Amino acid sequence: MTDTLAVDYDGPLAQITLTRPEVLNRFDPELHRDFVKALGEVRNRRDVRALVLAANGNVFSAGGSFDFMLACRADTSFRIAALDEGRLLFHALIDLPIPVVTALNGDAIGLGATVVLTSDAVVAARSAGLSDPHVAIGLVAGDGGCVVWPAAAGMLRAKRHLLTGDRLTAEDAFAMGLVTDLVDTPEEALPAARALAGRMAALPPLAVQGTKRALNRVIQQRAGEVLDLSFALEGQSMASDDLCEAIDAFKQKRPPAYEGR
Repeated sequence: MTDTLAVDYDGPLAQITLTRPEVLNRFDPELHRDFVKALGEVRNRRDVRALVLAANGNVFSAGGSFDFMLACRADTSFRIAALDEGRLLFHALIDLPIPVVTALNGDAIGLGATVVLTSDAVVAARSAGLSDPHVAIGLVAGDGGCVVWPAAAGMLRAKRHLLTGDRLTAEDAFAMGLVTDLVDTPEEALPAARALAGRMAALPPLAVQGTKRALNRVIQQRAGEVLDLSFALEGQSMASDDLCEAIDAFKQKRPPAYEGR
């Protein structure tokens, strides 16, 4: 266990739980590193046949923090390192050979939503939601959203939500293919996700992992086409004045005035 997450094992099941509800389980540099390390640890366990992703608190993950974004804007070296860590995290998720089931107890926002949508199944409470508001704060949706949203919802619907940042309820996300299973309450999400992951883990592992490998080739190929460009464009937008304006306007509760620079 680290300050940001916990890794637990129960027979063939592994579980990674985000453990900082006081900061809405945001993906800061520390969580980036700890999450990639945890995925590597799980990958190296030959006895593990499925992984559950979960989170403590009322929010699965609020994505990146304003302080992190402003630090990226202020320091080019920091920004490049952050983008490199983002690529590493995304590839660690889509290259994982075992099934991943997410227990969506609350909202997943920005990078949090991207992490959820790399899963092989998403069990969501009806009160939960998904959104990627990168554009609403002046950023390109570069951390994998341009890969996983179209894969799950189709290009047109992905554009509709990535170009506005509008929130999807779990029920709407279910109707669009971004959520696979619904439960009534947040408390039911984790038990249902573990039960589903347990069913996958109980099946012949060569068959399950081979099927996932074949299915994920589509995601990997699309990532090869899109990911580097989207991260590069996100890096450019991190250096913009519009990012500062978006954050200032949000904090001051006033309408923003964007200049496109």
